[in-house]
Amino acid sequence: MFTEKSFEVFEVAGLDERMAAIRQEIQPTFQQLDEVFQQVLEPLLDEELFIHIAQHRRRTTYPPENTWSALSRQKRGYKMEPHFQLGIWPEYVFMWLSCIDQPKNEQAIAQTLLDNPKVFETLSPDFVLSGDHTKPKVEELSPENTERLLKRFRDVKKGEFQIGRIIKKEDPLWKTPEAAQAFMVETYQKLVPIYQLANEASFAQVEN
Repeated sequence: MFTEKSFEVFEVAGLDERMAAIRQEIQPTFQQLDEVFQQVLEPLLDEELFIHIAQHRRRTTYPPENTWSALSRQKRGYKMEPHFQLGIWPEYVFMWLSCIDQPKNEQAIAQTLLDNPKVFETLSPDFVLSGDHTKPKVEELSPENTERLLKRFRDVKKGEFQIGRIIKKEDPLWKTPEAAQAFMVETYQKLVPIYQLANEASFAQVEN
């Protein structure tokens, strides 16, 4: 589970040094938790999910400001479709349903979610939104924010849409790893209907 040491990784200077710390302190936690999420989500989705852990291989100078893993039904990659993400910034851990980096059929995905606003109504008020996976800023979940980010995702080439929950670095939940894991599992379970709707839209567009 994530600990104080996990967050301290982002204080390590130097690309190689921080990557070594990420591999030691964070990636084993990603693997362990993603295997749990895999076991929970695969029966709900009736499809196989593959674990992808970010390696940051394109970086040559600056150390990563955050790091993440993904669960995707694609074995070779995850950004081409809506997928589940688990990741960490210096300020918080995030559990997202992510549509980033121009996935296939992004306009169909966005329009389908815009046409089905009720799918968001079952989520609790502690769910949040993000329109840019490269920045730690999150926005509160509201019909207005959801519509605005989905329209941007649909209409702007670099538009993105992420929805989920975060656990802040200072949250007392970390003192009880079992409770933190249960909170994460519940987050992904609640995101399943949105994930299914988004992926159905993507697949239907391919079929057409």
